[in-house]
Amino acid sequence: MSNLRAREPLERAGRLFLERPAAARNPNPPATAVWRGDGLGFEISGPKGEKATTDMPATFGGDGTGPSPGWLFRAAMAGCFATAIAMRAALLGIELQSLEVNVESESDSRGFFGISGVSTALGGLRMSVKIGANGLNEEQLRDLVTWAEAHSTVGCTLREHPPVAVEISVM
Repeated sequence: MSNLRAREPLERAGRLFLERPAAARNPNPPATAVWRGDGLGFEISGPKGEKATTDMPATFGGDGTGPSPGWLFRAAMAGCFATAIAMRAALLGIELQSLEVNVESESDSRGFFGISGVSTALGGLRMSVKIGANGLNEEQLRDLVTWAEAHSTVGCTLREHPPVAVEISVM
């Protein structure tokens, strides 16, 4: 299969959004994490049946039955960036031969314990991209990746760091 099969729907959506900008603005469906009732494992679900699980390794009191939330965050970054590359390539009529995005980070676990001056934020974030497409030179492929990096949803959200409203309900 080819990334080019996305071209027609993407072009159609692009035309719609140019004609009716309001059609592009929609609330995103929620992701809801529910505690499994023991340890640090959570079931995460979405309104259309999407499912994921998280857990922490045993060294942090979890059972290690799923990826950590930090790993899912890096996975979201990698998946979103790769998708932005593939979508842009499709719109430009570029058929990808290969695409791999790797996201790595560092963390300081002392932040989990409230140690003063230590953040729990992931640091040292870095992405590497391996990409191939017939008929394009290295500069063209780099331009494609650079464009996608500037337009991927997760990357843009990180750069713009919008405020997060937290609503608390006590049961």
